[in-house]
Amino acid sequence: MGKIYAVGVGPGSPKYVTEIVKEIIQNCDIVIGYKYTLKTIEDLLDGKEVHEITMSNQEESYQKIFPVLGERTLVIPFTGDVNFSESEVVDRLIEIFGDVEVIPGISSIQVAAAKTRVPLDKSKVITMHVTTPIEDKKLELQKALIDGYSVILVPRPWPKQPDKHFMPSEIAFYLKNNNFKTEKMKVHVFESLTTENETSFEGTVEDLEGKEFSDLSVMVFNQTSLDSYMNYRWQWET
Repeated sequence: MGKIYAVGVGPGSPKYVTEIVKEIIQNCDIVIGYKYTLKTIEDLLDGKEVHEITMSNQEESYQKIFPVLGERTLVIPFTGDVNFSESEVVDRLIEIFGDVEVIPGISSIQVAAAKTRVPLDKSKVITMHVTTPIEDKKLELQKALIDGYSVILVPRPWPKQPDKHFMPSEIAFYLKNNNFKTEKMKVHVFESLTTENETSFEGTVEDLEGKEFSDLSVMVFNQTSLDSYMNYRWQWET
């Protein structure tokens, strides 16, 4: 069987597609991906066999390609980084194709962290963008905020099932209902990062109540305080 790659193509701007991912796509035969993801790499798709998929038909598409792939190279691109919020799909690709090489990309959480100057090494990164139950993740969010961490969070859009829909407005009400002082909590919400449609919101968590955001949203709860190396002079002073 040919080579199978799962690659991250960044948050949306072609400028955020890494050189190694560009090279893999340019040298492949078949590309299977979602519309938004394919749009990011459209300039690299000339001469490729391209299959646009949705959540409802992705399984059928993978199953159709598997027996006819032969020695051809297949690329499955993911928005952002393959290693974040995509494990359910990657696991299924491994079940179907066996050996899948994963190539990381730049995630929207990294871009959001940079824009807010919230360091990842002092934050909790949480994704609600999964199909499995998220009750444990909600508790993880509460604990992280109580412990004083900044949190970079990907919410869960599920408008057809309101009980599973957990976007910024729902998160604001959830935190208020769990006795957080949301009127004092600072938050950023970014949409469509790195693209021409990028928007940003800055305010309090309480301000999010009733506000609608797209499924390409990232939230940052900023509880960071400056802590430079000057606070640790013992490292060089004797």
